Formats: sequence, structure tokens, C-alpha cells
Amino acid sequence: MFKKILVANRGEIAVRVLRTCKEMGIKSVTVYSDADRTALHTLYADEVYYLGPSPATESYLRIDKIIDIANKSGAEAIHPGYGFLAENTEFAKACEDSGIVFIGPNSWAIELLGDKIASKVTMTKAGVPVIPGSEGAIKDEAEALKVIEKIGLPVLIKAAGGGGGKGMRVVRDKKELSTAIKQATGEAQSAFGNPTIFIEKFLEQPRHIEFQVLADNYGNVVHLCERECSIQRRHQKLIEESPSAIMTPELREKMGESAIKAVKASGYNNAGTVEFMVDRDRNFYFLEMNTRLQVEHPVTELVTGIDIVKEQFKIAAGERLSLRQEEIKINGSAIECRISAEDPENNFAPSTGKIIELIEPGGPGVRVESGIYEGFEVPIYYDPLIAKLLVWAPARREAIERMKRALKEYTIRGIKTSIPFHLLVMENPQFIAGDYDTTFIDRILGKIEYKKENHEIAAVAAVVTKLLQEQRATISQAKSTSAGISSWKLSARQSMLRKM
Repeated sequence: MFKKILVANRGEIAVRVLRTCKEMGIKSVTVYSDADRTALHTLYADEVYYLGPSPATESYLRIDKIIDIANKSGAEAIHPGYGFLAENTEFAKACEDSGIVFIGPNSWAIELLGDKIASKVTMTKAGVPVIPGSEGAIKDEAEALKVIEKIGLPVLIKAAGGGGGKGMRVVRDKKELSTAIKQATGEAQSAFGNPTIFIEKFLEQPRHIEFQVLADNYGNVVHLCERECSIQRRHQKLIEESPSAIMTPELREKMGESAIKAVKASGYNNAGTVEFMVDRDRNFYFLEMNTRLQVEHPVTELVTGIDIVKEQFKIAAGERLSLRQEEIKINGSAIECRISAEDPENNFAPSTGKIIELIEPGGPGVRVESGIYEGFEVPIYYDPLIAKLLVWAPARREAIERMKRALKEYTIRGIKTSIPFHLLVMENPQFIAGDYDTTFIDRILGKIEYKKENHEIAAVAAVVTKLLQEQRATISQAKSTSAGISSWKLSARQSMLRKM
């Protein structure tokens, strides 16, 4: 096993990986930018190195600086987390060329699966169901029209070299085609430096279901069952759960087998996620493969009991998988809500600033993955995800109720967060019934009304609770030291509580 690992990331995922290092007795190294000088992840590592200015292009995306720090610190391996350089072929190659182990897949698997067209061809050859569409890149409108004549409208124009909703346009009418191609091509070039696009049949109201996979360096592959990721906004996942409400043992077996085929066909190793779209008739199609640890990986950890980051370390260190497919079962139900620094009442506008109060939920079956603390300044430079709230319960209905309770306990003051939005989803009858798809947010977003009065009451209650705790602590301390406590301070606080 490695003696020292560099975690080349920030926020909650860096903290998550650093904690695993501590549990396994591995020395850890991490990096930070100007904006992250006092970030939580810098407090967890054994060694911390300055990376560069706040913009990611000058810090967390600087391959040369990260490799240099790894060499200086004596780190044997680098864990990229997710985002930033996690799926960057050049970064994986740079690690390989420097004799540093990249804790993730090999560089050529990243390159293959990062190209949506090449990966689709690979999956078709392997017998994995794919969404009907163009066989390769679309060069112009005339070519696109030929594909549309064959598969019919609506279609989805997609960037070949990216994801996250960028470079994607839905076309429902041929008149929209020319504009959609120009927009998708321009956005793909801007976001990924690659203007290549292709076309797929647009599935109406599908569900987004993914399978977590683990593959060692000796051809052994297992899947850790499914996660449902259909609660999305602009193709960005917001809530995930396992198991899926529509899953049957037969469908899970078929999708799991296809996920393993996808891994073997691409020569993939380490942890990854095979993503599928499932239509209303329960037909499933390969969407893409994420060649990294997913944001939502703790959902799978809660229902399987498997620590995916530990498995990543073991595989990267050359160990064989100790897991057998028949041993992997889903136990209970888990849900994750992504807590982001955004204002859901203002079209999810970014919200940055200092966190003046933080009260995290607890109790049975609650897990918080966080990159923040009270007094931390949320920067403007990075992804708005600041924490993840997860719950586990024996059954889905219990998990929903537990999540509602946890969300109501979660207090973050100083910035706006997505907590009120998540609470609305948990209280939605369609979500509770498991009757939802990827259009869920678009269909309900214009209808939702935030219960502001409840949140104001919750905020006041949190302040009252904190003041009472401080008051009790002060009284206790006074008694223990026989120093007493000044009556005017108590009177002032009691007066404040009465006004609230």
C-alpha cells in the first residue's frame, strides 16, 4: 500500500479522501489556492502546499505544478477527486510519465470514454444497448437532416468531448436545426476546446440510472448496483438515491451485466460509473461512462457497506478485487441531497460570502460530507457544491422522512443554499411515490412555493437554541468556579430571547 498520497482537489471531496488516508494510516498531502488558504481540506492533510492564484486555471488545473508538488513531497500517488483534472487524459499521462500512480483509470481508457462518439462505437461492438443516432460526427446541417429522417424527431445535439449539459440542444422542429447546431458547436468549442458534435434520439421523460463499477488491473470487474439520478436541473444532478424506485431484480441483472460489458470493452480499471437512460417502457440505453469517483458515491457506500475510496486505493496499489458479485447486495435505502451555495428562489443564482452560522444535522442514519465551517468564506471561483447530506433507512419512505428531518435541522446562515429546494422535493407527492423522471424539476419548478415563514422560524429557533446553550454553559462555568455570573448579562440575553 502507498505510504503517501497527494489529494489534488478541494472542498468536501478532498476532505472525504483525506479522511480515508488517515483511516488507512497513509500520510497525506494536499494543495490550495489563494481563495482556499483557510479551507477545511487544508486542516486535514499532513502536508499542505500552495498551488497558485484563486482562478482554477492558475491553480487546480495546473498539471505541471501538481506534478512538481507530488515529486517534492514524495507522494507516490495522486487522487484527483472529481471535477478539475479528474477526467483529464493529459494529467493521467503526466502522472504515468512521472512514475506517480494516478488513482483512477489508465489514460487511454479516459481518452476513449471521454469521446462520446468513440465510446458509443465501442459499446455497440460490445453489445451494450445505445441510443439510436448518428454513427459519427455531424459536419453540417445536411448530414444532420439525413440522421433525423432515419430516427425521427425530437433529437439531441451533443458535444463529443464534454458533458454536464454543455454543448447540448434539443431539436423538436427542423426549423430549429441550423441555430441549434451553431449554438451547440460554439458552446462545445468554448467549454471543451472541441467543436465536434453528434446526434442522438431524444428520449421523452426518461429516467437516469447509473451503475457503480470497480475493476482491478487483472480483468476482475464487479458492479455495486444502481443509483437513480433523475432529479436534475439543466442536466446537473441534484438528488440521488439507491435503490431506484423502478428497479426489479431482472432489470438490475440486465443493466449490471451491460455495465460490466462496458468496462471490459474499454479496458477500464479502478472505480467508475456507467450511466444509462431508461425510457417509459423500461428499455435502457448506454449514455456515457464517468471515468472517476462520482459526487454521489456515498449513496452506494451506505446501501452496500463498501468504502469505494478504500477500494480505489487498493486497486491503484496493485491489489486484486476481494469482492465477488454474488456477495454485493443493496441493504435499505439511501438518499443524497447536494447542498450548493445557490439561491433556489432566484433561479439558483450563485451565493457567496461568509458562513456566520453552521449547524449540521445528526442522529441515526445521517451522514454529512462537508467542505465548510462556521466563519468560512465561500469563494466565487469554484463549483457551488459545498456539502452533501445523506441519509440511510431500512425503507425508502423512512429515508424520505429522515431526510426531511435532517434538512430541517441543517442551518447555514450567511449565504443562500439549496436546502429549501430539497425540502420541497422531499415533500412532493410524485417524488414520494417514486413517479418522476429527468423532466421533474422543469415541470414543477414554476409551481413550487417556498415556505419562507418556516425557514424564518427555523433560523430563529436555531439562534434561540444557540443562545440557550451559551447561557447554560455560562451558568455551569460560574457554578464550577464559584465566580457567579453578572445578572445584567443574563437579563440582556433573556430580553433578546423575548424579542425573538
